[in-house]
Amino acid sequence: MSSYQQIDLSDYIRTGEGGTAVSYTHKKGHTLAKLYNPGFEADRAEAEFQVARTVFEMGIPTPEPFRLVTDGERYGAEYELIPGKRSFTRIISQEPGRMEEISLAFARMSRQLHDTKADTTRLRSYRQAVESFYREKDLVPEDYKQRALAFLEKVPDKPICLHGDLHIGNIITDGQRTLWIDVGEFAYGVPEWDLGVMWTLCHNMDKARAEHLLHLSPEALTTHWDIFLPAYLGTADKQTLQTFTKQVLPYYAVKVPYVYDMAYHTAFPQEACQKLIGLL
Repeated sequence: MSSYQQIDLSDYIRTGEGGTAVSYTHKKGHTLAKLYNPGFEADRAEAEFQVARTVFEMGIPTPEPFRLVTDGERYGAEYELIPGKRSFTRIISQEPGRMEEISLAFARMSRQLHDTKADTTRLRSYRQAVESFYREKDLVPEDYKQRALAFLEKVPDKPICLHGDLHIGNIITDGQRTLWIDVGEFAYGVPEWDLGVMWTLCHNMDKARAEHLLHLSPEALTTHWDIFLPAYLGTADKQTLQTFTKQVLPYYAVKVPYVYDMAYHTAFPQEACQKLIGLL
C-alpha cells in the first residue's frame, strides 16, 4: 500500500468509463489516471501496473505507465496522456464510412501482436491463469468446471503475446501513433484466448451495453468482425472462417467465467453456464 501515491481528484476531469474503472485527465493535460471501481483490491491495480510496465518495456506500443495512485477509496495507476487521441470505436462511431479502413487496421495490429514473441520470464501464461481460477475457486457448477479443466489440459502454451482483452475499443490513435491500451491482462499463449472473447463482444452484446462501452451498435460490431476475421487470417474462404470461428468458441466459454469473476467478484450465473456448456 505504501507504493500508492494519493491524488486530489479536484486536479482532474472525469473523461471516461469502462466496465471496471473510471479514467480522469489531469487539468494540466499531461497524464491520465485510471481508478478501479470501489470493491477492487489494491493488489489488482498493482498487478495491472506491473504488467503494463512490462509491456511498455518490451516495446509494445502502449502509453507509458508512470505510478500507482489512489483517491483514498479507489486504486489505480497514472499513465501518459495521448493528446487528441481517439479509440478505433470512437472513430467508427463518428465516421461510419471508415469502418472497413479501421477494421482492417485493427486486424493488422492484432496479427502483428500475435506474431510477437513474449517475454515468458515476466509475463504469465494465460492458460495457467484460467486453470488456476477453476482449480482455486468454486464459482461454476461442477460439471462445467470439469469440462473446462478437461479442455484446458489440451490447450497448448505458445510464447506469443496476448492482449488479454482484445477488442477494437482497446486501441487508440492520435494520427501519429497507434497504441494498445488496457493491457493489464497481457499474457502469453495461443491467439484463440484473445479472439474467443472478441467474437462474443461482436455477437452477443445488447444494444445499451454495446453503445455505452464501445460507442457502436451490435450490428456495427458484427460488421467489424466480418471485416476483421478474413483480414486477420489472410483468407476469405468461408469454410476456413467457419472452422476457425468454431475453434475459438470453447476458449470463449472457458474464459468468460474467469472474466466475470474479475469484473463482478461473484459466481457466473448458472443459466449462462447451461447455454455455454455445449461449447466445451
